[in-house]
Amino acid sequence: ALKPGEVLLLENLRFHAGEEKGDMDFAKALAKLGQVYVNDAFGTAHRPHASVSGLPAVMGACCGGLLLKKEWQFLGAALENPVRPYVAVTGGAKVSSKLAVLTHLLGKVDALIIGGAMANTFLKAKGLEVGKSLVEDNLLDEARSIMEKAAAKGVRLALPVDFVISRDAGLPLDQMTAAGLCDAASIPADAMVLDIGPRSQALFAQVLAPAKTVVWNGPMGAFENPAFAAGTMAVAKTLSELDATTVIGGGDTDAAVHASGLAGRMSFISTGGGASLEFMEGKELPAFKALRECGK
Repeated sequence: ALKPGEVLLLENLRFHAGEEKGDMDFAKALAKLGQVYVNDAFGTAHRPHASVSGLPAVMGACCGGLLLKKEWQFLGAALENPVRPYVAVTGGAKVSSKLAVLTHLLGKVDALIIGGAMANTFLKAKGLEVGKSLVEDNLLDEARSIMEKAAAKGVRLALPVDFVISRDAGLPLDQMTAAGLCDAASIPADAMVLDIGPRSQALFAQVLAPAKTVVWNGPMGAFENPAFAAGTMAVAKTLSELDATTVIGGGDTDAAVHASGLAGRMSFISTGGGASLEFMEGKELPAFKALRECGK
């Protein structure tokens, strides 16, 4: 048995089959190790695992930790009671991974900025050619629908107007080089867009200028290669200079902001990539649901 002042650190619970299955017998076995349950792992709050959603139901007492509380306060306030103007910046590779987020945000924000490779799908939906760039042809109708809904709701939707391109499609990202700039309306057939250009940076800065609340999830380009990092770094710089609450989604956006050296100038950086996305979709995360029900 543990003595007063001692701590028992368990191995990664996902090494046990019962964890990811949400096995209640495994949860009950874990419950025997303590008297009070504290969940402070927002990064796994979206997973219905035994230690996340099962364990609180069989513990004598449970609560959320200080980090979980902070995530709830910043993400919850940004979604439910933002100081306006409220601007969402979204990027990354795929529309499919953020379709539900975009749809949910349309009912909340005053302006929506879309960058990264996901912008290619929106540009193609508008009838523009995107060369060899990543695009989701099966989501063109959804992209049109989002643009139509934004217009109907009076939400300003800003897309890139220029890009940094590469003609090294097919090579690993770290071997690709920049081949100059091009207008969004004239992307060469053999080119791949990998970052937003300077005019897009200026446009996005102008959209962000009056904002009092900003949520950013997803880089503006393939920032892992320095040749295609300027757009993402420019957005980070713009956010760092705003008189606003700036909330950064986890995952790649977290990494990008830290790479910019401006992490300390953001209001809050979420520790959860998938968890912050699902929270922004308006879903009740399993961890929060379990804690709420445990408290009854």
